[in-house]
Amino acid sequence: MSQDSQFHLNAFLMGVGHHEAAWRHPRTEAHRVLDVAHFQELGRIAERGKLDSVFFADGLAVGPRIKHNTQAIFEPVTLLSAIAVATEHVGLIATASTSYSDPYNLARKFTSLDHISGGRAGWNIVTSAGADEAANFGVDGIPAHSGRYERAEEFVDVTLALWDSWEDGAVVLDEETGVFADPGKVHTIDHDGPRFRVKGPLNSPRSAQGRPLLVQAGSSESGKEFAARYAEAVFTAQRTLEQGQEFYRDLKARVVKHGRNAGELKVLPGIVPFIADTEEEAKALEQSFTDLISPEYSLRQLSTMLGVDLTKHSLDAPLPPLPPLDEIQGNKSRYQLVKDLAADGSLTVRQLIGLLGGGRGHRTFAGTPEQVADELQTWFEQGAADGFNIMPPYLPGGLDDFVDRVVPILQQRGLFRTEYTATTLRGHYGLTDIGNRFAGAVDEASA
Repeated sequence: MSQDSQFHLNAFLMGVGHHEAAWRHPRTEAHRVLDVAHFQELGRIAERGKLDSVFFADGLAVGPRIKHNTQAIFEPVTLLSAIAVATEHVGLIATASTSYSDPYNLARKFTSLDHISGGRAGWNIVTSAGADEAANFGVDGIPAHSGRYERAEEFVDVTLALWDSWEDGAVVLDEETGVFADPGKVHTIDHDGPRFRVKGPLNSPRSAQGRPLLVQAGSSESGKEFAARYAEAVFTAQRTLEQGQEFYRDLKARVVKHGRNAGELKVLPGIVPFIADTEEEAKALEQSFTDLISPEYSLRQLSTMLGVDLTKHSLDAPLPPLPPLDEIQGNKSRYQLVKDLAADGSLTVRQLIGLLGGGRGHRTFAGTPEQVADELQTWFEQGAADGFNIMPPYLPGGLDDFVDRVVPILQQRGLFRTEYTATTLRGHYGLTDIGNRFAGAVDEASA
């Protein structure tokens, strides 16, 4: 069982809903994917429910089929800055890639978000596995899986050092003496590694929570080792309780092997909830979204996941033979999830894309508010989760339903907070502030 008596809830927000056909459904307004007020409203809804945080994924390419859908319109740190001024408490987590970013610029960007929001920023660390993304940065083909994680480790090490380069109390602002900052508390980092050379210090002071929360979402072997070393929250995709328990045990054991306390990392499986007054109505609602899936879009997306061109494959046949895992340079964990789902050959491609349409491999669940609450409670109490990554299939209505109909049940059961008790994102997740590696050191070079 999880060590804490209450769990954590993050709202994973995407356009007008996680279901790939959400923009076509009568419960949404497609034009709102371009309306910042829509996303500010979502932040306020999440805050009304006392959720720990909201999260935006990101991609650095248009996507598989622009004719039918695209998943990322706004750069997420920019968008979260707009949400920050419309909210007061809810955490703000953005995806940023270590493959096509620079540590100094990224560190500065997230520190700025942390200052703007009063200590509510989080960074979801990704390594970018798409060939379309690589092509936008002058790279031929997908960078090797192992190389992406080696770069990510050095990237994060540099970023963490930059966030430490200003100690607490470095900003003096003494008008009488004319001292803006204490140079003895501002440090160069002098990093000289295989991929990056960075002198520092960062040109932004230390933020209210010390540094942003670190989040990770990969479930490959490399991804789990990376998470165990660095992450404080993990967004993951398991479809059964047994798979969730296995992942939870494995990841917590890895955390301990890295010399950390298991409670320092929160495991948050994704769930796409279809909520209605009865189970039958909830399942009918889910089917109404499935009926709007565009096979052309889904086949291209599935092809990208599996490394096999399915665009000319029959929708009413099982998947063709798939390459072995060690030949996959893209997202290995998502590949394995889909392969396992179709392993017995009983699902046709049409059925498979229907199952994946809600959350691209994340678990979907259709039921009443009580049934959704029961499902979350079971996973939490049986050692499969420290909380959940809620992925509303349509927005804002799906988030409204979860906040107004499921959260009160969880609160009544003592499983979720009734009020915010912390002011920072790290505080929401029950994590202490990180000490500064340079505290007490004197760096005259920064004078």
